[in-house]
Amino acid sequence: MSLFVQPGSVPPRPLAERMRPERLDEYVGQEHILGPGKPLRIQIERDRLTSLILWGPPGTGKTTLATLIARQTRCAFVPFSAVLSGIKEIKQVMAEAERLRHVGQRTVLFIDEIHRFNKAQQDAFLPYVERGDIILIGATTENPSFEVNSALLSRSKVYALRALTAEELVVLLERALPVLGLTAEAGLLEQMALYASGDARTAYNILEIAAAASAEGVLDAGAVESAIERKMLLYDKSGEEHFNLVSALHKSVRSSDPDAALYWLARMLEAGEDRMYLARRLVRMAVEDIGLADPRAVEQAIACQQTVHFLGIPEGDQALAQAALYLALAPKSDAGYRALNAARALVRERPAEAVPLHLRNAPTKSMKEWGYGAGYEHAHQQPEALTTMPCLPEALAGQRFYEPSTRGFEVRLKERLEAIRAWIASRQEDPEG
Repeated sequence: MSLFVQPGSVPPRPLAERMRPERLDEYVGQEHILGPGKPLRIQIERDRLTSLILWGPPGTGKTTLATLIARQTRCAFVPFSAVLSGIKEIKQVMAEAERLRHVGQRTVLFIDEIHRFNKAQQDAFLPYVERGDIILIGATTENPSFEVNSALLSRSKVYALRALTAEELVVLLERALPVLGLTAEAGLLEQMALYASGDARTAYNILEIAAAASAEGVLDAGAVESAIERKMLLYDKSGEEHFNLVSALHKSVRSSDPDAALYWLARMLEAGEDRMYLARRLVRMAVEDIGLADPRAVEQAIACQQTVHFLGIPEGDQALAQAALYLALAPKSDAGYRALNAARALVRERPAEAVPLHLRNAPTKSMKEWGYGAGYEHAHQQPEALTTMPCLPEALAGQRFYEPSTRGFEVRLKERLEAIRAWIASRQEDPEG
């Protein structure tokens, strides 16, 4: 006999499980695919179901939707975990699905976290999908373009689920209150919904924890505060959302929007992002998007990196914010970035040109006799520290890669470059001038 469960008693299932809807009309959210006349709704109502991939953040109802689809279309529902199952289990399930098909029963095979299957495991489903033994519904939080193999993806319709809105989460929480025998102020439900960040499971968990700490019959504000120790943010350091937030931060800086830059930075800081990774990204922004329009930008970014390394968390976070603000407000130029890309593209496209003899060092007598260094003009020995000596290979004479912008410090660099080019042109026209 268990020491913790009284005879005849069964521990209640988690609230999120108890609140799963029984009918499609009770499902909340995803109106863009399930609203009247929307594609998935039409497929279900006309019973023309094909294999699907449900792609969306955690807690958006992927498992619930798959269950409801199977129920509405009168299919056997077989849940399958990509974490716990392998090829052997796949074959066993497929054999049963094939048997059911022969007696007129369709099978919906629901694969949770399908992105965790490797290519061979995913390929194992293909013949059964093609023969119609199963209707496969896969659920994933990762971009299926990267995580589901192309053969399986081409045989499935991908539907993207969105994070639930705060209003939709409040509806779910209101439905759960009678189950827990509670009443609550609307403001408390809204608070929990905001902290759940679009995740219904998180919202239910917060409510269940708060309910256990509340006086009987009324949800206590203090209990809600205790249940919310930290805002649950959608973030996976190795997944797509990580790169989405990094991209948002970078593009906000590039677009000179300091408020947006701070918001995306704060999102990553609160989610526990590696501070040195953020510092490296800021250095990249400084050289890629600002460059010589503000040469101090890279200095600020490197100083930020050193400060973060020296101070650690949380003091170093302010250095990240300071650098992000500086970069967002700095004049922008990608002229240097484009110049390097152009030079590299030319190097890849053309044969490697020999270094002109006059640019080669001549450390030996023989090399001098071969012409190494002949005709070299030392700039520091000229009155203006300028020469007309070509430094590109003859085949590339006149090739230009760098054209300064008209923003920030590059205005002065542009003037300088134009002056150098004008001086060279005048000397080439009149060598005695």
